[in-house]
Amino acid sequence: MKKYILSILILSLCISTCWAGKRLTEYVNPLLGTATLWEPEDLGYVRKMKARTWGAEVFPGSSVPNAMVQLSPVTQYRSGAGYQYEDTVIYGFSHTNKGHWNLLHIPLLPVTGRVNPGDFCSGYSHANESAHPGYYQVFLERYGINAELTSTLHCAYHKYTFRAGDEKRLLADMARSNNRVDEWAIQKVGEHAFAGYQNGEGKMFFYAVSNYGVKEVGQVQDGRNVVSIVDFADSKGAKPLELKIGFSFVSVENAKMNLEQEMLAKNFDEVRNEADQTWENLLSKITVKGGTERQKGIFYSCLYRSFLWPALRSDVNGEYTDARGEVVNGGFRYYTDPSFWDDYRNKLILLGMISPDVTVDVIKSITDKGEKRGGYMPTFFHGDHASAFVAGSYLRGIKGFDLERAYKLLLKNATVPGRGGRPYLDEYMERGWIAEKDTTNVPTWDEYKAAVTKTVEYAYDDYATALLAKELGDKEHYKLLMKRTGNYKNLFDPGTGFWRGRIEDGTWIQDFDPYYPYYAYMYREANAWQSLFFAPHDPKGLIALYPGKKAVEQKLDSLFTVPWKGYEAHNMTGFIGNYCHGNQPDHSVPYMYYFIDKQEKAQCVLDSIMDRFYDMGADKLAYSGMDDAGEMSSWYVFNAIGLYTYSPADPEYIITVPLFDEVKFTLGDGTKFTIKKNGNGQKITGITYGGKKVKGWFISHDWLKQGKELVINTK
Repeated sequence: MKKYILSILILSLCISTCWAGKRLTEYVNPLLGTATLWEPEDLGYVRKMKARTWGAEVFPGSSVPNAMVQLSPVTQYRSGAGYQYEDTVIYGFSHTNKGHWNLLHIPLLPVTGRVNPGDFCSGYSHANESAHPGYYQVFLERYGINAELTSTLHCAYHKYTFRAGDEKRLLADMARSNNRVDEWAIQKVGEHAFAGYQNGEGKMFFYAVSNYGVKEVGQVQDGRNVVSIVDFADSKGAKPLELKIGFSFVSVENAKMNLEQEMLAKNFDEVRNEADQTWENLLSKITVKGGTERQKGIFYSCLYRSFLWPALRSDVNGEYTDARGEVVNGGFRYYTDPSFWDDYRNKLILLGMISPDVTVDVIKSITDKGEKRGGYMPTFFHGDHASAFVAGSYLRGIKGFDLERAYKLLLKNATVPGRGGRPYLDEYMERGWIAEKDTTNVPTWDEYKAAVTKTVEYAYDDYATALLAKELGDKEHYKLLMKRTGNYKNLFDPGTGFWRGRIEDGTWIQDFDPYYPYYAYMYREANAWQSLFFAPHDPKGLIALYPGKKAVEQKLDSLFTVPWKGYEAHNMTGFIGNYCHGNQPDHSVPYMYYFIDKQEKAQCVLDSIMDRFYDMGADKLAYSGMDDAGEMSSWYVFNAIGLYTYSPADPEYIITVPLFDEVKFTLGDGTKFTIKKNGNGQKITGITYGGKKVKGWFISHDWLKQGKELVINTK
């Protein structure tokens, strides 16, 4: 009888597995985004520069969500994530990655025979390369070695299968990373162990254990090139070389502790399977029905890509090296700063929806840094968008952090000029706008103030900070900040219908071509067309700047239809007219159609973006532009399920037409809600939630937390 029951259970499991289909991790392709665009029809212009355009700048290697370790191949230094699909050689496997021209700590490469420190890279073929969540494999042709990699939060597992007759050696390129390496060390520390550190954008320590005895660790130098070589005892034979390596930004001792707790007692397959299951658990927070296999592949690859950054920097015992260089334990997990200019728009909200515990600790981390760096909340690159992150998270019910401490820092950013806060804040506070230099013939790449972009974004940051002031009962600063939220209007030129730079005396910059792109003159990484309509907190006020809704519609239609004039910029690709999906500044513009009663036009654009810009190029592995720590990927995730964070500081979502017929979303607190699409059209004819009609185009986060069914009817 027991055998019969067991047989029935096994049969039921098999049937349910068949119904469920393949695992979600099988839809993920970590190589998606690693290719570069080359052809004019993809770029939007004919290449004239020798340098390649920027790709998504993502890495294909092993990581688990928001981990300390990203274990990935290096095909090219000083190049985004260090991996370009078109490259033909591998220099090593590094252990940190963001996809932003930095990091790549402690590159290691298995080798055989004599080593030339100026020439040791190995050729490889994509035909003998594979990547899955938590796993990467490649065959190193020069050395006849099959390399397999997997990882945990703090540790890396290298498995190298050599030819049976070869002596196994390991090259550590300790003097090189994507940053300037200030100092490094590597030495034997036990019969089967070696350890050291590399200081380059953070001092990363490591402790490595080998299944072969460590014979010696030495250096080989040729002119200015120096590499370290680890030799192993009795290393010939078929048994693979396996390295288990713990990492820490505190000490070698902590690296060893991390290794002992996370990996030391496990074999390669155990670690790989645990990494895969970790990703399966996260990806299963959003399940979909309908759509094509291609759409599911892009969707789950984007969802995967959205959860790799920020990266963990504290150890299993809670210790981390703080902004003052001191080792402390704050009782929370310490993370790197988010890429605020990019991912405040959507990715950080998605992080909070699925992993609110990580969001809490990220906010605690940036608060800790701000209090130890002069009292200003950290900024990133441009703008002050930690404000939108903190406000959007708190108002969505994430309250496991000290709001008053975070608000104090954000308020100083908004009201006290100084190093570490908002650049040119004194101008902004005095006039309500930031002046730009009056000059002519500015090259695309020249650095100025990006005064227009800063002005309109500061107005939104003021709004986000004001929301927190209201929550905390700070009426004085609420009124002050809300008054400033209209400052975006101060650089609107009614004569042209664009936001335009002013010089010190208030007159418009005369050398004005709305088609010409700049990196930092008037606009940040955009032209005037791509800088249209940024006031997510005040779309009605924005529309009122024009003669009427018809004028706004004509401007939007022109944005998406007037062709790009062929200007070449490394980080601007993927055009619909002058709309550029390959960079972030205009990612919220398509939704402007909603506010002039033309929702179906917005959906036409959104569908085109999702269909054209996420598996581009000859190999179908290129994004239209940089992923920027998950922003590009999160944009796709949200729009594919029928929601978007139009104003991320506000706890609500604009409703779009999803790609899929049904979406089941599990929030971080376990609440489940469903999104269903009726019809296959682009025009939304009605929206209900829990059977009740939704007025307008937005649904609040509080409504979604009721766990009901959102139905979107289309024709």
